[in-house]
Amino acid sequence: MVRGRLAVVSHVENLAPQPPVGRVRVVYLGPVAPHWEVQSDFGDPRLIDAFRQRVMARLVLLPPHDPQFRRNRERVARDAEREGLILEWDLGLPDEQAPPDPAYRS
Repeated sequence: MVRGRLAVVSHVENLAPQPPVGRVRVVYLGPVAPHWEVQSDFGDPRLIDAFRQRVMARLVLLPPHDPQFRRNRERVARDAEREGLILEWDLGLPDEQAPPDPAYRS
């Protein structure tokens, strides 16, 4: 018996990447509220609706130039990744002016 030590056992399975379960597009509507809309091409409507609610809770009053938007955008990207969703952003800006997409981390 060993006292004062904690044994940590981790089990990592080599899982093949799973196909996406849906696709969502987050669209910036402009400076007048509501600022955002979440559209979906395919996927379980209940999953998409739950994701939409979380996105709207994070972005409801944030325009893309707000510093908090960048942090919340990263949270939305991680959430989409966990759910197995393809995530696209339409900020209404030319590509050279748009902030980098956190889903494509280097």
